[in-house]
Amino acid sequence: MSVSLRLSRGGSKKRPYYKIVASNSRAPRDGKYLEQVGTYNPLLAKDAEDRVRLVEDRVRYWLGVGAQPTDRVARLLDKAGIKERAPTNNPQAGEPGKKAKERAEDRAEKAAAAAEAAAAASAEPAAEATEA
Repeated sequence: MSVSLRLSRGGSKKRPYYKIVASNSRAPRDGKYLEQVGTYNPLLAKDAEDRVRLVEDRVRYWLGVGAQPTDRVARLLDKAGIKERAPTNNPQAGEPGKKAKERAEDRAEKAAAAAEAAAAASAEPAAEATEA
């Protein structure tokens, strides 16, 4: 039996609440599980201490016997300092495309030109005042 650490959804419509569970990987998401090892409440602020609660020794036990965490649980474990997450397969996934880069360059050029024009406009009255 392959075991996975994953989220089991609870809560009402549009108010999710998750249990972090060790379960058979073939069992349904919200079905029977072997053990509950924590909770996750995504509605709380990211810095709230009740957002993620883990029973650290049980999580380490399940990882020690070969349980595989899902992507989301792996992120939570990495943030808690229990297990380092593997790097992503595509390191360039967050980079913008060619057209987006071109648009950003155009915006930067226009902003620089506008700042230059504003500096020139403010320098002209100052030069006239010193001449008079």
